[in-house]
Amino acid sequence: MADKNTNKNKQRPNLGNFRAGAKPPKFNPYWIYGIVIVLFLAVQYFSFGGGPVETNWQEVKNTMVKNHDISKIVVVNREEAQIYLKESSYEKYKDKLNKGFNAPSQMGPHYYYTIGSVDTFEENLRNAQAEFAENEKITVEYKTVHNYFSEILSWIFPFLLIIGIWWWIFRRMSKGTGGGGGAGNIFSVGKSQAKVFDKDSRVNTTFKDVAGLSEAKQEVEEIVEFLKNPSKYTKLGGKIPKGALLVGPPGTGKTLLAKAVAGEANVPFFSMSGSDFVEMFVGVGASRVRDLFKQAKEKSPCIVFIDEIDAIGRARGKNPNMGSNDERENTLNQLLTEMDGFDTNSGVIILAATNRADILDRALMRAGRFDRQIHVELPDLNERRDIFKVHLRPLKLAEEVEVNFLAKQTPGFSGADIANVCNEAALIAARNNHEKVGKQDFLDAVDRIIGGLEKKNKIISKEEKKRIAYHEAGHATISWLLEHAHPLVKVTIVPRGKALGAAWYLPEERSITTKEQLLDEMCSTLGGRAAEQLAFGNISSGAQNDLEKVTKTAYAMISIYGMSDKVGNFSYYDSTGQSDFGFTKPYSEKTAELIDAEAKAMIDEQYQRALKVLADAAEGHHQLAEKLLEREVIFGEDLEQIFGKRPWQKDELPGNGNASTPEIGTEEKPKDVTQL
Repeated sequence: MADKNTNKNKQRPNLGNFRAGAKPPKFNPYWIYGIVIVLFLAVQYFSFGGGPVETNWQEVKNTMVKNHDISKIVVVNREEAQIYLKESSYEKYKDKLNKGFNAPSQMGPHYYYTIGSVDTFEENLRNAQAEFAENEKITVEYKTVHNYFSEILSWIFPFLLIIGIWWWIFRRMSKGTGGGGGAGNIFSVGKSQAKVFDKDSRVNTTFKDVAGLSEAKQEVEEIVEFLKNPSKYTKLGGKIPKGALLVGPPGTGKTLLAKAVAGEANVPFFSMSGSDFVEMFVGVGASRVRDLFKQAKEKSPCIVFIDEIDAIGRARGKNPNMGSNDERENTLNQLLTEMDGFDTNSGVIILAATNRADILDRALMRAGRFDRQIHVELPDLNERRDIFKVHLRPLKLAEEVEVNFLAKQTPGFSGADIANVCNEAALIAARNNHEKVGKQDFLDAVDRIIGGLEKKNKIISKEEKKRIAYHEAGHATISWLLEHAHPLVKVTIVPRGKALGAAWYLPEERSITTKEQLLDEMCSTLGGRAAEQLAFGNISSGAQNDLEKVTKTAYAMISIYGMSDKVGNFSYYDSTGQSDFGFTKPYSEKTAELIDAEAKAMIDEQYQRALKVLADAAEGHHQLAEKLLEREVIFGEDLEQIFGKRPWQKDELPGNGNASTPEIGTEEKPKDVTQL
């Protein structure tokens, strides 16, 4: 074995610090400047004449002058005396002189020393040669030598330093101006920062990676198809839309859909964010828009994608700094001109994404600019199933995990939420040393995302815990007994995040909501405070979150949905976001008083209704609260044992009927949260 290892070591070349297969560093033109400077300094410090040895006057006087070894002395710049030895005396001092590359030539100078002043030097030399004959005295020469390099450098160096600092500062500024990768200097600050994807740099995302969104994919697939085969549409006289705007809540896949377009299209794809146009310099945003469309025209047909276009597309005249020359408005004006101005942009298609379409400028939304608005909504049950299939591919799943089960437990989840659930479940499984990701890991992940981190060590007194239990039991009881309230899935009094207790529901996936459904949900939300009033005779601050939801729901029913007989069929809400209601209400003070009175009456009515429902089911409510105190977590099966099956229950309870397995699903955060 030792011989084999020795042979291997012999065969392996010595690569030093380089890894096997590592590429050598690329040549940098700045290396040339460095080499020139080093050579120049070498010439200065290691001149071809060699280097004399430093000495002093005492050694010169007592040795060299006394023995008549000096041929001449040259005083340079009235500061330094250079000693030239006679040829016959050179061998005598050879061992004391420098050796090698820096050895002085035989012609000299061989020694030097600093004289101090010329008068002192001349007097010392005269005294040392007082007894010498006239022909034996040493010849003295005076010479002035200019160091042009030092003189020039002393003049130029301050300017070079200022220019270098200026260049470095503006290079850093221009590098930080955008993500697309400009040229890296101040003169390119007005250039487009867009990333270009073409045949040399392709995106691997395709439409197969986009689960759901069938209608949205059909719209963008048509754009890609037109770029690939335009004659199919133009022969009938049709024109492809100039722009398509992807609108929808965050995390629904708008940017992913644009990436899929880049992966599918065989044309150049420009990608940038709306914030890339905004800069500290005036006029840079408009300049970048012009440069973007100039590049797009040169590479047409092509697609330009602007993510988060609301950064520059906000309605003009409504920005906080009114009256000023707003840079964003100038950028928007240039974008409007480029998209549908006097000049034509044939072959350039604009894709944009935003979740704030209500604040975009009307001129940006009109036909001829963004001809199509593609709404990317939250996925339904079937689309969530497809999204789960995509994100479950890299996970090692247990056999008990069913995609249909996971899709039912996550109503209201976006694609990003589902990706987060899958990743969190894998992390939980690894934390618990599981070999595969099981159903319980996914349910814990949904708990973690909806309710927050579990805080079992939070200090809560027995009285507070009992109040929390009765509060949450009140929510659960009323939601079970009312027809239109969402069926309860799980109630817990284990603190999570900021909440001391929470109740999870499985809401129906419905497109519209009736007045009766809203009133039942309002009554169920008020069940926590009503339970405290009946059980303890007083109320606490734990219903703050409940009251916020109820108040918003009541005012929405009256002033937006027109569900009040006294106010009438009026809606004082502008869903387009283009109204001028910023400083004044769109109704009179008398109407405002009426809305307030109606909201108070509606909330009071549902609170009294909650008190009555809990009073009629007092025994069941008490049993449920005590069971919650004992176990801390209860499920829908426990409510069915106490109150019986709901007569209007359409389907079976979610889950497999195992009380030890939590089945969780909700639209957003927990419907009922007890907070202090």
